[in-house]
Amino acid sequence: MLSEFLTFNIFGFFLVFARVGTAFMIMPGFSTVYVNTRVRLGIALSVSFASTHLVLPLLPPQPEGAADVVILIASEAYIGVFFGILGRIALGTLQIMGTYVAMFASLANAMIQDPIVESQSSVVASLLTTIGLLMIFVTDMHHVMFEALIETYALFKPGAALMVGDIAMMMARDVADSVALGLQLASPFLVVALAYYAGLGILGRLMPALPLFFFAMPIQISLQILVLISTLSGLMILFLQHFQDTFIRFTGS
Repeated sequence: MLSEFLTFNIFGFFLVFARVGTAFMIMPGFSTVYVNTRVRLGIALSVSFASTHLVLPLLPPQPEGAADVVILIASEAYIGVFFGILGRIALGTLQIMGTYVAMFASLANAMIQDPIVESQSSVVASLLTTIGLLMIFVTDMHHVMFEALIETYALFKPGAALMVGDIAMMMARDVADSVALGLQLASPFLVVALAYYAGLGILGRLMPALPLFFFAMPIQISLQILVLISTLSGLMILFLQHFQDTFIRFTGS
C-alpha cells in the first residue's frame, strides 16, 4: 500500500510538472533567454512541488500502458503551452501600442533587440514592454499568474478530453482584445499626430520654401515623447488591469 501511494505521488508530481513546467517555458518574465535555465527550472520544480498536494485529488490514476501515459503528459503540456501563450498575448498589448507610437513619432526605423519578446522591435515598444514586465513583478501580478495556473486544474481536468475548440476561440478572442487595446492605448498619440500633420500641411501650403523635413521631425519626436511622459502612468494602469483580467477569470474571483 505504501509503495503504491509513493508511486502515485511521484506520478502526480511529474504530471503537475508537465503542465506547470511547460507554462514557465512560455510565460512572460520567466521564458526569456536572459533568465538562467537552472533558475527557471528551479522555480518550475518548486511551484510544482508546492502545488502537487493541492491538485492531487483531481489527478487521474496512473494509466497501465506507456502510450496512455505519454498521451496524458502531452495533453498536460498542451494546456501549459496554452496558458503561457495567454500571458504572451497579454504582454503583446504593449508591443502593439509601442509599434503604433513609434510609427506616429517617426521612430519606426529605430530598431533594437527587445529582451522581452526576443526579436527586433522599435525602441518605444522595447521600452514599454520592459516597463510593463517590471510593473507585473512590482505589483505582484505574477502571483495572479501562479494562482490562475493552479486553478486551471478545476477547468481543464487531467485525463479529460481537451476542449480544443474552446481553447482556440479563447486565444483568438484574446488576440483581438490585445490588438484593440493596443490601438486604444495609442489613441492619444494618434490624435496628436493627426493634429500635427494637419497643421504641418497648412504650414507647408503657406510657406512652400520651408524645409519641413528638418523643421518638423524634431518637433514631432519631442511632442510624442512629451505625450508619452504625460500618459505613461495611466497607460500602465490600464495594461495591468488588462493583464489581471486575462488570468483572473481562471480563479473565479
